[in-house]
Amino acid sequence: MALSSRTTSRAPRPTIELTVLDATWLNSQLVRVRLGGAGFSQFQDRPETDKYVKLRFPAPEPGAAPVTRTYTVRRVDHDAQAIDIDFVIHGDEGLAGPWAASVRPGATISLMGPGGGYSPDPGAEWHLFAGDLSAVPAIGAALEALAPDAQGTAVIEVDAEDAIVDLARPAGVELAWVTNPDHATSVLADAVRGIEWREGRVHVFAHGEREAMKELRRVFFEEKGLERGQVSLSGYWARGRTEDRFQAEKREPIGQILPPTS
Repeated sequence: MALSSRTTSRAPRPTIELTVLDATWLNSQLVRVRLGGAGFSQFQDRPETDKYVKLRFPAPEPGAAPVTRTYTVRRVDHDAQAIDIDFVIHGDEGLAGPWAASVRPGATISLMGPGGGYSPDPGAEWHLFAGDLSAVPAIGAALEALAPDAQGTAVIEVDAEDAIVDLARPAGVELAWVTNPDHATSVLADAVRGIEWREGRVHVFAHGEREAMKELRRVFFEEKGLERGQVSLSGYWARGRTEDRFQAEKREPIGQILPPTS
């Protein structure tokens, strides 16, 4: 199992052209865009539940090169030949969010991928999921992939209650939503500290805001003594950073969630 769903080595995938089939607001902050069309036949699916793709958006300035952003696939519907991708909307901030908020059926977008690195371990005695809205697509996909008798807990941080969405899951998996309107870094980690820590070997998926993931790193490895192989831990974004700056900082000490393995 990979430690980060964004660092798994993989063979290059072709770039394919997809058509927007629909765009649906799930709540005040999430838009689900369904992609399909003739290009779907070239999509090489993967078994991981955190599979991600690179989307190429038109440049905000005339004459500039297209801009690539990485997004998690929420669902691949082979019967409908469609791919669902959920976008977090922060008003007019960023590039991908405003595109998703205003896109209409018939628009096209280029996609490369997918990659992936995590699937729930069927041999684990229980599962723990932790993240914010950016991790909801991967968490939702993982919950749907669990065995009907699976046990576990999912803790998800949101800015406000109107950002909560319904997630299908086995009866034995508890789902806790934690509101954090002030964006305190420790809220998610404190919520994880407060859950019932079940007996047996746990398999963890924790992805989201970078500094919050560093707080969870302390919980999992220093406080709970988990092994690296039990934990998929990664920062999807960093508060106060543009996407380009966040990606650049992955090569700097501030961007490291886990120390490199020897």
